[in-house]
Amino acid sequence: MQYHLNGFRAGDPELHPAAREQGEVPEVLDVLIVGCGPAGLTLAAYLAGFPEITTRIVERKAGPLERGQADGISCRSMEMFQAYGFADKVMAQGYDVRETTFWKPDAEDPSRITRNGWIPDVEEGLSEMPHMILNQARVHDMYLEVMEKSPSRLVPDYALQLVDLVVDDGAEEYPVTVTLERCDPGREGERVVLRARYVVGCDGARSQVRRAIGRELVGDSANHAWGVMDVLCNTDFPDIRRKSLIQSAEEGTLLIIPREGGYLVRFYIEVDKLNEGERVKSRNIQVEDLIGAAQRILRPYALDVKDVVWWSVYEIGQRLTDKFDDAEGDVLPHVFIAGDACHTHSPKAGQGMNVSMGDAFNLGWKLVSVLTGRAAPDLLRSYSEERQAVAQDLIDFDREWSRIISERPEGAGGDAPRFQEAFIKNGRYTAGMSVTYPPSALTGGAAHQGLARGFAIGARFHSAPVVRLADSKPIHLGHVIGVAARWTIFAFAPEEDRGLPGGAIAGLCDFLGSAGSPVLRVTPEGADPDAVIDLRAVFAAGVHDLAYEEMPEGLKPRKGRFGLMDHEKIFGTDPARDIYAMRGIDRAEGALVIVRPDQYVAHVLPTGDHAGLAAFFEGVFLSAR
Repeated sequence: MQYHLNGFRAGDPELHPAAREQGEVPEVLDVLIVGCGPAGLTLAAYLAGFPEITTRIVERKAGPLERGQADGISCRSMEMFQAYGFADKVMAQGYDVRETTFWKPDAEDPSRITRNGWIPDVEEGLSEMPHMILNQARVHDMYLEVMEKSPSRLVPDYALQLVDLVVDDGAEEYPVTVTLERCDPGREGERVVLRARYVVGCDGARSQVRRAIGRELVGDSANHAWGVMDVLCNTDFPDIRRKSLIQSAEEGTLLIIPREGGYLVRFYIEVDKLNEGERVKSRNIQVEDLIGAAQRILRPYALDVKDVVWWSVYEIGQRLTDKFDDAEGDVLPHVFIAGDACHTHSPKAGQGMNVSMGDAFNLGWKLVSVLTGRAAPDLLRSYSEERQAVAQDLIDFDREWSRIISERPEGAGGDAPRFQEAFIKNGRYTAGMSVTYPPSALTGGAAHQGLARGFAIGARFHSAPVVRLADSKPIHLGHVIGVAARWTIFAFAPEEDRGLPGGAIAGLCDFLGSAGSPVLRVTPEGADPDAVIDLRAVFAAGVHDLAYEEMPEGLKPRKGRFGLMDHEKIFGTDPARDIYAMRGIDRAEGALVIVRPDQYVAHVLPTGDHAGLAAFFEGVFLSAR
């Protein structure tokens, strides 16, 4: 963590100096976020770091979430949490999923279950981050803390619900008029009218924002009812502290998800098949029914539930909107939807909260880029284009996974159940690593992919260990990417390059300091040199074979009001885990790996392709000069 840039700061370094204090909801603002779910808070925490952008988030409930709902945090979401600065806190408080066990009917007595095997929950080397389980409310708390400590001092406006939204495409500055209604005691029915540049609906499956822009969730139900409960219990089932998928002969399927704290556990219980058109509420299922079903599925093991912390019953269904914004034809978007407002599915694949947060992480840096004048408003079209395709993949996966997990066993004996095979096959998907954005203005072509085979263009940047030259500190390279809406150029030097004049890295630094530099073109006057595009260099040598004093000045930028040198831009290889070997970097040629603010690889270019570098950023940014 870097701080003291503009003077010594005592106390908590995560508490930023306040740019302003939050007052009553203003009449005009840049971004209004509706809904304090995972998508809304992900976006709010991102925008809170930019006090020049006036942001507010409203929630119809009286206060923060306390319990229940989602709990699975994918490896990819943990990588994102690292950018926000609270991944370590999630790892300390949550349940770290290491193994998944599989159970099926015993061949000799199908009324009993028997363990069929176990596998690592996450493929080795897929991410430096684990798969975690933590109450969604705690994740919310961590986002809220980021917001409260931000320069904006952003806190939600609770007990405010949206009742009307109108877009005037002819209005230049604040085209969206929103009417909110207070729900707090003593002020019920009071209305607040405001105008905004952009509105983002993160207000769930019954989204008022979605309805206001004429979008509709389309899909169907799989006619299956499932129950979920968080309980404190005693049992002799040996895998109660392992993630377990259990398929009984006659009583249905059970998923066990150990929860944080060492005692709490979640059960997903297959309850019943619904008739065509039937709704689950007509069955009047009670928590005692869920407990009984779990006890029958677990035979011969006993289950004694001591306390039910939270429970619910739901129908499996997959629904999706055709677009995630209000854009039509040549009209640019001003209203967006994210999370359950635009895609709903079953919770058993553990992707609902994760994909919702991914929506907001994608939209956040794009809103910042447009509102700060870095990019043209056309950039905002890419949100729906990229994330609607991701949600469609999720729907397709969830439909197939829900079908497989509800199938009856083909027989008591034999090989691994089909759901075990499907779990292994889809491991990269459930870890959140399946998203790959297609070529666009934000994602280049694959002509030079061979220079960095392990950094697939369009996929998330797969971090690997390096050692910082200035202080010999081992770090993960991807952890330098924060939530500052900055692009990153990772310059991997050819093997013989040590940063000296005449080498590829020195030549790159010379170019980026010249009149044709894309960095100079997009960086506002007076801003730090890395405010918009951050250059980092990695050398194919250990730090003791490199000389910091001989490195190009472009890798030692002066920043802040004192012009202090940033010493954290240069890295050598970790002798035990060579990033060049791990990520397929061409040692002879090196590579330029351009990474978007949301941690996805935008392009791979030769180290000497300065024209290609400039041309790529020409398609992304407006000139700041």
